[in-house]
Amino acid sequence: MKRLYLIVLCLALLNVAQAQKSNSKRKKPAAFNKQNNENQSFLDKQWWLGFKAGVNLSGATVTKRYGNVSPTNYSSTLTEKKYTNFKSLGVQAGIEITFFYKGVSIGIHPTYRNVQLEYSNHYAWTNVENPNLYLERDFLQEMSMDYVDFPLIVKYNILNGKLKPYIQAGGYMSLLLNATKSSTVTQLDRASGGDNTIEYDPVIVGAKDLFAKNHWGLVGGVGVNYNLGNVRLNLDVQYKYGMSNISSTKERDSSDKLSAMGDTLDDMTLNNLSLTVGCLFPLRFLTSGYKSIDK
Repeated sequence: MKRLYLIVLCLALLNVAQAQKSNSKRKKPAAFNKQNNENQSFLDKQWWLGFKAGVNLSGATVTKRYGNVSPTNYSSTLTEKKYTNFKSLGVQAGIEITFFYKGVSIGIHPTYRNVQLEYSNHYAWTNVENPNLYLERDFLQEMSMDYVDFPLIVKYNILNGKLKPYIQAGGYMSLLLNATKSSTVTQLDRASGGDNTIEYDPVIVGAKDLFAKNHWGLVGGVGVNYNLGNVRLNLDVQYKYGMSNISSTKERDSSDKLSAMGDTLDDMTLNNLSLTVGCLFPLRFLTSGYKSIDK
């Protein structure tokens, strides 16, 4: 009889052990689902902060022309400024603060931007009695402007994965920090009976007063993010389309040196094409245990 009781007791203990083992197995999917939910939260909603830098090219769209020289025996269109657009390289650097939610991002990107722009003029004076005697002057005007930009950008992810291409659009406000202007004159003198070519030293002046203190415009572009652990690498292409005049309407003739050379700024808007690379860091779940953005 005692042996029967012992066998029953052993069977009962064996059933309890199997039940505990079964319960522990059922708990594992719940923990797995919890981890998945945390990872998905990381992917769906996130703040990003990072640094970006790159290069840019600029071009001007003239809305109204001005000049200090009025030809008497040929059309004034021959003396109009000829702009060399998207040739001179500028630089920019800034930070990005972006909120991401399920494929859509909205952010502000404070940026320092240096802009390079140039144009040229050609003037000619001819002896009316002897056309073989004439004087020609070519002016090359180079401008360098420093701005701090405040773009507000909305992005939409086209694909999900480690590689995330996106499209973007928005607007920006630019504040002028500084500006300089360099004027180089090359002269061909045949009025004195010979061929004399003279290239004068450049005249470099501070030109901040010649430009508007601020201007604004629209932004569009494309880009791609690459997720590497908890870090996001970024390649970004933007086109800024200026909507307001960058020249000062009141101070365009305030530089005596430039006015003496016959130069005055046109009214114009500024367009800019930029390429930047950057590195962004998540502000939520910034721990070594979260690598879910690698998916």
